[in-house]
Order: sequence, then structure tokens, then C-alpha cells
Amino acid sequence: MERLKTFIFAILAGAAIGIGGAAFLSVESKVLGSVLFTVGLFTVCTFGLNLYTGKVCYVFENPLGYTIDVLIIWLGNLVGTFLCAQLFLLTRIGPAMAEKVMGICDMKLSDGLLSIFILAIFCNVMIFIGVDGYKRCQHEIGKYLALFFGVVVFILCGFEHCVANMFYFSLGGVWSAKAFGYLIIMTLGNGVGGVIFPLIRMWKEKKA
Repeated sequence: MERLKTFIFAILAGAAIGIGGAAFLSVESKVLGSVLFTVGLFTVCTFGLNLYTGKVCYVFENPLGYTIDVLIIWLGNLVGTFLCAQLFLLTRIGPAMAEKVMGICDMKLSDGLLSIFILAIFCNVMIFIGVDGYKRCQHEIGKYLALFFGVVVFILCGFEHCVANMFYFSLGGVWSAKAFGYLIIMTLGNGVGGVIFPLIRMWKEKKA
């Protein structure tokens, strides 16, 4: 029952990121779009939803069963982003967003795998800064600034967020063996990037 709840909250998190992605695609300015995309992570953190890129950061601080939860969350995020994209495609705003996202998908799928992996690592370094800053910062403004900077920086730099890309691939209808393979590389890169600072923190605390 608990893992069903985990899965449902992951679906909702995927939908939240999909809405953030829709906001990003709805404006011409990349800067403004990156700011509006923040609504996705804001919703996830505020409502306690399950997002792979946030949860994967803490795999080494939890029991082995947590890793299974993270995999369930990844699948739930995939379902949530796919459903969100399909619903948008049934509306008047869907076709325009789908046309715009095609260029983004083509750019990502024509990139090299090493580039994708490295960009995914950097992405989750920023996501960890945002999520952990939200959890630990004692100042209310600081909590939300952490989310803001974490999201805005990763988008403006062109870093790869696997859940956001689940939405983009679904909206653009570009799913294929190649697209799924790229998504796995992004997922692994996000995993590596997400645990860098937690491992350093654990080593520092153990050394102290």
C-alpha cells in the first residue's frame, strides 16, 4: 500500500513537471520560461510529491529498500509526464507546444551520449542544491530562492533533466529505442550528479 502511494505521488510529480514544461514552451523568452518552469519543482517540494531527480540524491543516506522506491518513482514520473503531455495534445494549445518542442527533442537526440551524460550530472547538482536548500534553509525566502536558482540555472545552461525530457519526448511524440536509450543515460547522469554533494557531506561528517 505504501509503495502504491509512492507511485501515485510520483505520477503527480511527473504531471507537475509537465505543467512547468508547458509554461516554459508557452513563452518566447528562455529566461522567463526558465523562471516559470520553477512551478514544477515548487509544487513537488511544497506538496511532498515524489520526483526522481530529487529523491535519488539521498540513496546513500537510506536503507536498500529506498533504491526500489526510487525506481518506482522514476516509473511514476514517466507515467505522469506522458499523461500530462497527452492531455495537452487534446487541447488547442497542444499542437503549438508540440511543434515548438520538436526542435528541442531533435537537438537532444542528435547530441553525443557523453555530452548528454555530463549535462545530466550538472543538472542534478543544481537540483540537489535546490531541493536540499529548500529542506534545510531556516529562512523562508532562502528556501524558495534555492528552488529558483536550482531550476533557472539548469535550464539556462542547457543541462539535462530526465523527467523534463520525459515530458518533452512525450509531447513531441519522438519515443523510440534511441530516445529511450538517451533517457536512460540522462537518468544515470542525474543519479551521479545528485549524490556528489551528499557523499561529500557524509564523508565530511564521518571525518569530523
